[in-house]
Amino acid sequence: MKPYRVWNLFTHSLFHIRITNHQSGITTPYAIKSKYFAEEPCVDLYRENRHVAFSKLPAALPVDNGVIEITHGSSGINGIRYVTATEDHFSVSPDKRSIRGFRMWVHRRFPTLSASIGMLAVVILLISIALGLPQLLETITIIPPVTERIGTFESPIQLSIWSNVTLGVAAAIAGIERALMLKSHWLIDIETAHWDQ
Repeated sequence: MKPYRVWNLFTHSLFHIRITNHQSGITTPYAIKSKYFAEEPCVDLYRENRHVAFSKLPAALPVDNGVIEITHGSSGINGIRYVTATEDHFSVSPDKRSIRGFRMWVHRRFPTLSASIGMLAVVILLISIALGLPQLLETITIIPPVTERIGTFESPIQLSIWSNVTLGVAAAIAGIERALMLKSHWLIDIETAHWDQ
């Protein structure tokens, strides 16, 4: 596995954990790499910088004394942890040079600012859903089979194309921010479903 470089910010995320084998007492470094823009969400597992496993997401990758569990949502990986055979849970850290690593550093160094950013992201998602769903419902009820069954719905909110694009971009950024913090939120999946229409 090659070292994580600045330009890798745009290609993949990388996580690390060091695990001590209970029997031998040897500590082994593991790394998990997840490529962006892949056809299917997947991860690669490295042991001492050597590739040892590959899996689609969600995944449970066997390692010393347990497994590394990885979950994902519409904005990428939203959960990763090491679970031992005795069901103890440990964090798996993002590479400090990655965008996730930087976001975690901000969270640890400036907790109040981090909390404010997280709150703002959730507020943006709520506003986006409140403004976007009525317009989506109107679009759906224009479809003839739907109109015949339930009639039409006229949205009380009518935004310009540029306003909707801006709203979609803001919602995407908010969703990414939550994903960077490995925070799964039902708003993210609803919002992504809305903008994928």
